[in-house]
Amino acid sequence: MTTPLLPRRTGRRTTAPYVAVPREPADPARTGRRWVRRRARGMNAAAVAAALGAARFDARQNSRHEDLAGDERGPAELGAWERIARLLAEAAPGTVYEPDTDAVVRAELAADAAAAAREAELREAMRIAARADELQALRELGTLDQAEPREGRRSRTRRAHPPRRLLHPGRRRHPARPLPGPATSSTSRRP
Repeated sequence: MTTPLLPRRTGRRTTAPYVAVPREPADPARTGRRWVRRRARGMNAAAVAAALGAARFDARQNSRHEDLAGDERGPAELGAWERIARLLAEAAPGTVYEPDTDAVVRAELAADAAAAAREAELREAMRIAARADELQALRELGTLDQAEPREGRRSRTRRAHPPRRLLHPGRRRHPARPLPGPATSSTSRRP
């Protein structure tokens, strides 16, 4: 059995590691409300009343279990069914539930959009800070001449060399090298 080689220890400082952006923890109550809204889409008052009865039954059953005592999703689902039932009871007969027209849903979506924008700003700030740390580490190592791109310099995204062309299927040739084969008349000697 061979011994694995240990990594070399050098005085070089490594670049900044990837920094994870702190995210908002999952909210079971919010998840339950969203599930209820998706399920209630297109339901009329009678269908919502039946679903509300089933949710009340589930809440009674869950109250008998110790492990479900601290569950936030069940009561949130029950509250959402009750709110939708009240909303449809106040509406004209034959009205079906549409989450797109619900004011509570629109307010929650606006809050989610604002939270996503804040998270994106935080992620961008952390990315910029990590890149600055990387540039500082390269500058300390002496491998970085400058941090800003020079004016008038060609972009590195363009290819410096033209792409190679296939001369023969499965065979590539460097453009500066001649093809192997019989000598041409200009390079061969005549007797």
